[in-house]
Amino acid sequence: MAEHRIFTTAFSSVYPLYVQKAERKGRTKDEVDQIIRWLTGYDQAGLDAHIDQHRDFKTFFAQAPAIHPNAALIKGVVCGVRVEEVQDPLMQKIRYLDKLIDELAKGKAMEKILR
Repeated sequence: MAEHRIFTTAFSSVYPLYVQKAERKGRTKDEVDQIIRWLTGYDQAGLDAHIDQHRDFKTFFAQAPAIHPNAALIKGVVCGVRVEEVQDPLMQKIRYLDKLIDELAKGKAMEKILR
């Protein structure tokens, strides 16, 4: 079966869209970065390096220091798909990130987003 197109999409091409979505709702780039760091275990320098080097999602998550142990607590629907039911581990991590950014844009408190 062919790989999903998002796996080979550069994280750096989607990252500004996450930031724009948050900023349209009065949230900040720093909050987006905090969510990404929480989920992936990257520090800010590591996150910035992946963005600057235009790494794809597959590489971005493969090289993540540690997916947060509470990521499994992320539940809900993104693009009509329940994130907890996604079978592919990489796609599930991408959907986790999408869901966290959605929660940020909807005004949820950071303490609740970062379970």
